[in-house]
Amino acid sequence: MMDLPQIPSFDLTGQRALVTGAGRGIGLGCAVALASAGAEVTLAARSRDEIQFAASAIGANARALQIDVSDLAATSDAIAREGPFDILVNNAGTNRPKPVWDVREEDFDAVLDLNLKSAFFVAQAVAKGLIAAGRPGSLIHMSSQMGQVGGPNRTLYCASKWGLEGLNKALALDLAPHGIRSNTIAPTFIETPMTRPFFEDKAFLDAVLGKIKLGRLGRIEDLMGAVVFLASPASAMMTGSTLTVDGGWTAD
Repeated sequence: MMDLPQIPSFDLTGQRALVTGAGRGIGLGCAVALASAGAEVTLAARSRDEIQFAASAIGANARALQIDVSDLAATSDAIAREGPFDILVNNAGTNRPKPVWDVREEDFDAVLDLNLKSAFFVAQAVAKGLIAAGRPGSLIHMSSQMGQVGGPNRTLYCASKWGLEGLNKALALDLAPHGIRSNTIAPTFIETPMTRPFFEDKAFLDAVLGKIKLGRLGRIEDLMGAVVFLASPASAMMTGSTLTVDGGWTAD
């Protein structure tokens, strides 16, 4: 008899997941994916009605948590109270696309505070809960192809996502001795309720499609397998890495 290797499991039964910015778009897709793989998922967002509706639609293994991740103290308290969470999808984010000469301090603070500062402290709170419980875990941060390249009118967004990529690598080093992994997913432009109005500008849409080698916008479904993979034992040897889902944008 040949001793064949066994494929690692993608089953997340018994795992508890926290997804921020989970009321719609990419966050909601990630929550659906994790719940479908068996995880008990907590959907976190500012809008109570939106996340309650989303959690109810997912089913019995989903619940809603109303938090504003920019309120660092309240968020840390909520994560300590509701956790520990085995899986984090650090997804809450925003963008204010402007040429650099039009960027104001309030724009800088809005983008960097949510995309980077809040992401840091959410990850810290989840990691502290896991360390206190003596449990391993998987932290997944929603980055972007713009964390690897630049783009016009994207100084703030690129700064936040390049920062998130650096944060991810340093988190991986700090947390590896505790069995906690940290990775990012870097999507291309994904069609969501937040991004759809931008694509009504045909010149912008054509420019985007000209960079995506597969010739179409990304879909939320394109990220669902990636998040389950990074949450599961199938990616057990991955930490400090980036899973780029960009249709070939960064290939050249």
